[in-house]
Amino acid sequence: MNEDVFNMEIRKFLKLVGVTSQREIEQAVRDAVKSGKIKGKETLKASVTLTIDGVGLSKAIDGKIALE
Repeated sequence: MNEDVFNMEIRKFLKLVGVTSQREIEQAVRDAVKSGKIKGKETLKASVTLTIDGVGLSKAIDGKIALE
């Protein structure tokens, strides 16, 4: 295994995850505020599950997103 290639590939994947996740979260929250489902002052629970089938990885990551 080439550690440099491996490290760069992980970084590219995490950048894609970060950018895509932020875009989706922002749109979902804006839509929820617009529709009245939430007021926009809440702290929202969030979770992500990271899976890599080839190595049997499944890791839940929980957090919170404050809107104010």
